[in-house]
Amino acid sequence: HVVLGLLLPTAFGFMGLPSLSFSSVRPQVVSGVTSLSMMRHGCRKPLLSLPADQRKALMRALTTEVIRHGRITTTFARAKAIRGPVDHMVTLAKEGSLHARRQAR
Repeated sequence: HVVLGLLLPTAFGFMGLPSLSFSSVRPQVVSGVTSLSMMRHGCRKPLLSLPADQRKALMRALTTEVIRHGRITTTFARAKAIRGPVDHMVTLAKEGSLHARRQAR
């Protein structure tokens, strides 16, 4: 277990604040080096009941249409799924650098 805490000086010495305990952190040994990996809670991508290649094509098509037309009609789940990629493309467009244009392909 990894425990993180903070000690604050008070009139009565040091007072410990509630500690954060990460019980899901497990050390992994990779080629003799120990590293920590945490669980991926909340990091999943919506599957939309499609295979990976079809899902990728759908996301690309919907993102392109939103950028072209500014508005599309689609299902709520698909709209939530493309919100992140569309925001990312808008951010890349605002930057306008060569690196950003290559990332947007």
